Amino acid sequence: MERDFFQDPFSESELRALIGTRPPANLFSWRSPSFRKMGIARASLDDERMIALMLEEPRLIRRPILAVGDTLVVGADPKAIEQALSPP
Repeated sequence: MERDFFQDPFSESELRALIGTRPPANLFSWRSPSFRKMGIARASLDDERMIALMLEEPRLIRRPILAVGDTLVVGADPKAIEQALSPP
């Protein structure tokens, strides 16, 4: 299923479920112009603040996000995407 999370934003519970046991920093778009405009020091963000910022500004969520079963691929890594989509 495809989802445009700019049109249909994640709820906090959905975002936390996507993050799972991973550090929220893995889903945070550090290179986003939106993040740069905020002028926030990367080191000053804890996990809770990162999640809050991603909920406030969906552009701070790395894209694309591909969820296949228990596998989550974040970002445009062709090898990881191919591996996630390949049958076991």
